[in-house]
Amino acid sequence: MSEQRLKIGITQGDPNGIGWEIILKTLSDSRMTEIMTPVIYGSPTAAAHYKKLIRETDTVSFNPIVSAHEARRGKINLVAAGEIDAIEPGKATPEAGRAAVEALRAATRDLKEGMLDAVVTAPFDKQTVQSDDFRFTGHTEYFAAEFEGDSMMILCSEVLRVGLVTKHIPVSEIASHISREEILKDLRTLRMTLKQDFGIVEPRIAVMALNPHAGDGGLLGKEEEEIIRPAIVDAFEEGILAFGPFAADGLFAGGGYTKYDGILAMYHDQGLAPFKSLSPDGVNFTAGLSVIRTSPDHGTAFDIAGEGKADPQSMRNAIYAACDLSAHRHAWMEWKKNPLQHAEREHSRRDMSARDLPLTDKE
Repeated sequence: MSEQRLKIGITQGDPNGIGWEIILKTLSDSRMTEIMTPVIYGSPTAAAHYKKLIRETDTVSFNPIVSAHEARRGKINLVAAGEIDAIEPGKATPEAGRAAVEALRAATRDLKEGMLDAVVTAPFDKQTVQSDDFRFTGHTEYFAAEFEGDSMMILCSEVLRVGLVTKHIPVSEIASHISREEILKDLRTLRMTLKQDFGIVEPRIAVMALNPHAGDGGLLGKEEEEIIRPAIVDAFEEGILAFGPFAADGLFAGGGYTKYDGILAMYHDQGLAPFKSLSPDGVNFTAGLSVIRTSPDHGTAFDIAGEGKADPQSMRNAIYAACDLSAHRHAWMEWKKNPLQHAEREHSRRDMSARDLPLTDKE
């Protein structure tokens, strides 16, 4: 896949946040265009503004294009989308929210038409993007509505992969959104993505409890015994190697998470708080869909926007992950076309080798 130079779309996110800063810092390293062909969707005005602000990005130059179809290898391609006149680093404004959505939709169009292998999204502000025709609480929900599949938010790094049953909802509503059927569906999705996108032959999955001490036998809550454990039993009967439910503090503090290929958390902070502590430069991956979308695992960081302080490592890792996940997905799809093809070829090769062997005196 590296020889084919994957086309990776990159959206600007909120132009008043750190999106452009981490994009420019990441692509200022010329080696990035050696491993993939970047296609940025964003405001040329914002790009020029942040280039002047951040010295180490002076060498970055753009190749203006209309769509990813025109993207050139070895160039930093830029599709003008989400233009903004008043750039105010650190401020959440409706104009910046509109610009973020327009850039996102332009990238989505090219992704739907097969012009991109994956999309990496810079963070936007969840409040300013809201409008009559955009009512999503995050990128994950948006991509779930635009593409086929059962979406799952997964935070991944070299040491940890955490999927979520519930995502961006109030804590007071978490218990009511957890069901035996939903957990089983999410375990199927997590297993499949670990196999096809991460190349794990048969993943082991740890399922986290909802209540402290995993409910303490019902003293601290009944969800474990009435919902979560039965879902794990159902999954195991389907051949999914699911284990638990585990108390969150014990699983992470005791290092038990290292025994598993993936972890299914019940809610946002239960999974993300330990993940970000153990993997500060991790990646957000929207799994379970027909397309690949990743992002840095942080927000707009308005408090440091425009100051040149933003660390681009999570964006860099998100691009690496988009390339790796795309390569694994392509390989999986090729294998699925004829899963016996490779075995048949190896068997034929062995037969030919046997025929070519010299005859012994006994033969």
